[in-house]
Amino acid sequence: MSSTIFKTEFILICFSSLFFSASYNMLISELPSYLSELGGAEYKGLIISLFTLTAGVSRPFSGRLTDTIGRKPVIFIGAMVCIICGLIYPIMETVLSFFVLRFFHGFSTGFSPTGYAAYVSDISPKERMGEAMGIQSIFFVTGLALGPALGSFIKLNSSYNLLFYSSVTMALLSIIHILGIRETKSISNSFKFKSLYLKPKDIFDIRVFKPAMVTFLVYMQFGVVLTIVPDWSDYLSIGNKGAFFIFFTLSSIIIRLFSGKLSDIHGRLKVLNWGLILLAIAMSIIGFFHTAYGLFIGALIYGAAMGTLTPSLSAWTIDLSSPDAKGRAISTMFIALEVGIGLGALVSGWYFHDEIKNIPMIFIWSAILALFTIAYCAWLRNTLKSI
Repeated sequence: MSSTIFKTEFILICFSSLFFSASYNMLISELPSYLSELGGAEYKGLIISLFTLTAGVSRPFSGRLTDTIGRKPVIFIGAMVCIICGLIYPIMETVLSFFVLRFFHGFSTGFSPTGYAAYVSDISPKERMGEAMGIQSIFFVTGLALGPALGSFIKLNSSYNLLFYSSVTMALLSIIHILGIRETKSISNSFKFKSLYLKPKDIFDIRVFKPAMVTFLVYMQFGVVLTIVPDWSDYLSIGNKGAFFIFFTLSSIIIRLFSGKLSDIHGRLKVLNWGLILLAIAMSIIGFFHTAYGLFIGALIYGAAMGTLTPSLSAWTIDLSSPDAKGRAISTMFIALEVGIGLGALVSGWYFHDEIKNIPMIFIWSAILALFTIAYCAWLRNTLKSI
């Protein structure tokens, strides 16, 4: 395999992932307000947790299909779910119908990211795996983080309907970018319903338990951020509720330019430790400094933390996976990610209960959780010297 990373197919898959992540995440900053207008303000925590529940449930299926029918079809399925749901949101008029659609929308992130990660691992040299994952994640997180800012801008200047249709457009662009690339799965089978039959080993790959556990702990904080930051921004008189994510994106993109490569050189766990320290600092700043400046500084450090952690976790998962079951390994990591986001969103939404005074303590507990994860990684480092 060539030692270069920047092939045409790599660039196209990166841009496809950017548009895909922007598609579903541009709704995040405005959905809490939309739900309040429908009369469901007390259920805000379910916006993220229901979405991630479906995503988590669908991961084993996407992993199996990635290893059988190929990477491209799985990416396509996820994008199509975004298109269909984006077209239906405008006609949902009750809290129940909103959450039913939100539940099905989660299938999108259950599929496409698994296909993206497997595709990148197929076309990237092993010795540069962390770097490749880091660069691809720059594009994904750019869409993930700029999506809320773009969504808020559209809503502030137009309507919810245009916001939903803009989400559809982003998903279409993600599909267009993969139409011309080759399938990298060497032996791809046509879809059969028996492909959806899962054995216990298809649900969870024990080989990647350690990176999956760290992923779970790290992404609980992300669930907190997605659920709580929009209301905290309102309280701090920040007009664009996606502004937090602009600062998050800037620092995350910058550090991802070299964090993946550093994990190739210094090892996954050492780089993870650096990221976890930044995570604890970010959550502490947001929890203790109740100003817009405190939120934005916390966002910058939080972006640096996630930009350090994510490429290393992805590369570590690929390192431990079987060559014939990359989809299963990646889906296991994403199951941990979705469960972490969902649990973080559910618990923080429950504790928040639409009471602003509860928000600082949520972030302080998030900082404590980051410290616990540092201790877990220190234990792993002592038992797995080669990582």
